[in-house]
Parts: sequence; C-alpha cells; structure tokens
Amino acid sequence: MSYDLIQQIQQKNNELTLSIKQLRTNGTEYAKAERDYKILLRTEVLKLRDKKVAIGEIDKTCYGIPSVAEARFKRDCAKVVYQANLEAINSIKLQIRILDSQIQREWGANIND
Repeated sequence: MSYDLIQQIQQKNNELTLSIKQLRTNGTEYAKAERDYKILLRTEVLKLRDKKVAIGEIDKTCYGIPSVAEARFKRDCAKVVYQANLEAINSIKLQIRILDSQIQREWGANIND
C-alpha cells in the first residue's frame, strides 16, 4: 500500500510543478491586464479633465466608459484565475502532506509489527 501512496505523492508533485508553471503564466496575464486597465483609465481621466468635467464625476464617468469597463473586467477575470491557481497549489500541497502522513503512519505501524 505504501507504494501506491508514494505513486500518488509523485503524481501530486507533478501536478504541483505544472500548477506553479501555470501560476507564472497567470500572474503575467494578471499583471498585463492590470497595466492595460490603469493606462486606459488614466487616459480617459485625462480626457475628461481636459473637457473640464468636475473631479467628483470623473471616476463615476470613467468606470462607465465601455473600453474602461472591459479592461477592468479583463483585469478582474485575470485576478480570479490567478487566485484560483494559488488555491489549487495550496490544495495540492495539503494533499501531499496528507499522503505523507499516511505513509508515515504505515511505516510506523510496520516498524512496530
């Protein structure tokens, strides 16, 4: 049975490695989406300031501009994917610890037999 647990740990380690690589990709996408959103938001704020829109109305107006709203949506989606990837990594680590504990219990039981 320990052999099966060791195989499961190896599989989880492979999953963890893939998830960490994916985290880098997702993190980069999140950072790009954040950058694009902030650049677009700044551009639109400056346009509204040039049009003499009241300061208090600028953010309310900017967030309703379709291109800004779309950039914000893409940023938020990228953030959720990144956070989900982090949670998956934490879950895999927990699964590895559980399997490791099972192996330790089995080895401890075998030593005492």
